[in-house]
Parts: sequence; structure tokens; C-alpha cells
Amino acid sequence: MKVLMIIPAYNEELNIENTVKKIIKYNKESTNKIDYVIINDGSTDGTKQICEKNNYNVINLIHNLGIGGAVQTGYKYALENNYDVAMQFDGDGQHDENYIDSLVKEIDNGANFVIGSRFIEDLSEFKSSSTRRMGIKILSMLIKICTGKKIYDPTSGFRAADKKVIRLFANHYPTEYPEPESTTELIKRGLKVKEIPVKMHKREFGESSIKPLKSVYYMFSVCLSIIITSISAGGRK
Repeated sequence: MKVLMIIPAYNEELNIENTVKKIIKYNKESTNKIDYVIINDGSTDGTKQICEKNNYNVINLIHNLGIGGAVQTGYKYALENNYDVAMQFDGDGQHDENYIDSLVKEIDNGANFVIGSRFIEDLSEFKSSSTRRMGIKILSMLIKICTGKKIYDPTSGFRAADKKVIRLFANHYPTEYPEPESTTELIKRGLKVKEIPVKMHKREFGESSIKPLKSVYYMFSVCLSIIITSISAGGRK
């Protein structure tokens, strides 16, 4: 299948080269070649200059749209270029290229959407804070209540989508809390969402752009968004 790797990047000058090297390494070692596109989300550091110096396939957004807008740009690119699978792969280097085939295989076996999960099996070499893990458990429980399906890692950014989901996300993708919201919407629409165990690595440089789950405001807002998405998406199957 024709596979695109969407790499959202905001101020990732210290990580972006290593991230692209993972894709190059994968293509050298695998018979299944993949393409990639970096969505430079209005970075204020040297991310743009590094991408252009290395002739990376990059789309430079004029303004910072946030993770939702950046990823949606990637899905629009995937739709316009007729990709069979679009996979999100963070620009901070945390995702492991050795699981690319596993995600694509699930799409090939009939899943519409596949999530690489840190919590189905204990594979990762690093642990997030206990507060963050508790927040993820709360979101997981809420999604189960709203949709009837257990998602162990609702904030994972390592995800793969088939053509149907590519079309949906190219036209509409959540901006504030894209991972839990979009997963909830797909389940409520009756699409087949699969979760598989993957290993993730500690971020080597920089800080995450995602607010800590210990934030009361974040938790209240994302929980409310999940509930609203569940209600609205239920009527659009």
C-alpha cells in the first residue's frame, strides 16, 4: 500500500534530523517503502532552515496552528496525493519506526484506524509521571463510558488511518485535543478502531508542547470535548 508518514513539528531543530533518519533507516531495511511529509507548524527556531538545508519534504505553515491544524494539513496532503494509509509520527523522536509495519498490517487486515499504545503491554523504556498516567486513565475511562470501547492510550500520537479516515480528517480534525476527540468520533461513527502495543522512547531534546495532564483546566476541557464529540458524532454514522 502507498503509505505517508505525517510528521508535525514545532521548534524541533534538535530532533527533526534524527526523526527523518528513522524513516530513511526504515526504508533501507524494509521492502515496504514509505513517504513522509514534515508539517513545520510555524516554528520560531531553526526547524525550517534544517528541513530546507537537507531537502526534506516539508510544508512550512506561516502561522502556528497547533497540533490539530498541523496534522490536518498532513491529512489534506495525503488525500490530495491519493495515499492508502496516513500515519502520524511525532517530530520529537519518541516514536519507534520498528512498529510501522505492525500498524500498517492492521489497516491491511481491515481496521480503519490503528493506535500505537504504550499501555497494553509494558514495552517502553521510560515512564511518564504518575499524575500524567492517572489523567490518561481518566480519559480512557470516559471514552469507554461514551463509546463502549476501551482505549488504553487515548493521547498517543502514533496512529495510522485508512483512506476513509484520511478523507474524514482532511475535511475536519479537532484542534484543541485532537487525539482523544478524533478517536471518540471514529468509534461513534462505527468505524473499526484497533489498538496495538508499541514501544516509545524518551524525548531527547526540548519539551512537549502538550500541556500536562495534571492541569485541572486541561482535564476539564478535554473531558467536556470528549462528551460533546460523542454526542455530535453519534448522529453522523
